[in-house]
Amino acid sequence: MRAPGPALKAVAIGVMIAIWGTTWAAIRVGLEDVPPFTAVALRFALASVVLLGVALALGLRPGVAARERRMWLVHGPLSFAVSYAVTYWAQQWVPSGLTAVLFATFPLFLALLAHPFLPGERLGPTAVVGVLLGFAGVAVIFSEDLAVLGGREVALASAVMLLAPLASAVGNVVIKRWGEGIHPVTLNFGGMALTAVVVGALAAVVERGRPVEMTTPAVLSILYLALFGSALAFCLYFWLIQHMPATQLGLIAYAIPVVAVCVGAIAFDEPVTARLVVGAALVIAGTTLASGRRRPAPVPSPAATAG
Repeated sequence: MRAPGPALKAVAIGVMIAIWGTTWAAIRVGLEDVPPFTAVALRFALASVVLLGVALALGLRPGVAARERRMWLVHGPLSFAVSYAVTYWAQQWVPSGLTAVLFATFPLFLALLAHPFLPGERLGPTAVVGVLLGFAGVAVIFSEDLAVLGGREVALASAVMLLAPLASAVGNVVIKRWGEGIHPVTLNFGGMALTAVVVGALAAVVERGRPVEMTTPAVLSILYLALFGSALAFCLYFWLIQHMPATQLGLIAYAIPVVAVCVGAIAFDEPVTARLVVGAALVIAGTTLASGRRRPAPVPSPAATAG
């Protein structure tokens, strides 16, 4: 496959930033009429159908290999089910911009988890400083009177929201260590299909009796999040990662919360306080340092490998 040129890469990155920077606002729109777990199930059911079509069009056979099915059992619950169920639930109270900033801690959790479990991605001194700086930004955000940002429920929901990037980071580490060679289209299809089933069952129990109004905004939100925020964006991401360093592609994580905060302020009049801005800046700066060049793993001596 011919590698894309710089201009095409830039366009693809711009599209991903625009999509993932606006998905937080789209989630908020959908939650006006559809309960959170139901919305998650519908989003990933539709996205999995689209990805199944893409897989078949590419001549792929999802789930044939047992190892791929095992990865679905990790990828689905961690990367999608827990992560997005928590995100949707929290965003009933947390402003969309703040939600995006909190999720931007994902690379920080990933850096911490990669250190012991991915030998080629050990943390160096600079990355350690970045992790500390990023979580200092989270502390600054939580030092805010979060009632200013939407009510007393915001503090608890914001704390629970941190489970979403943590779950995604665990899933990414497992996939990177044991999922090599699995096609990203079939990997994401299985994970999203499993998410639709699991979260759909949760919605049937927890949200029984809650009204589901498929208004025009709700339908457009689900379609946008499924087709663009899930199927298209993830395919672009995994296409690009084959042609450029992962750390370089990770730069999109720094722009997404900026876009989300701006969209939330403009579209929903969400408050942007000084501490939120400072905290977000620290999170982004820390993520930049933590995602930089990693210290290579030490080469074991012959004695250490004996036996």
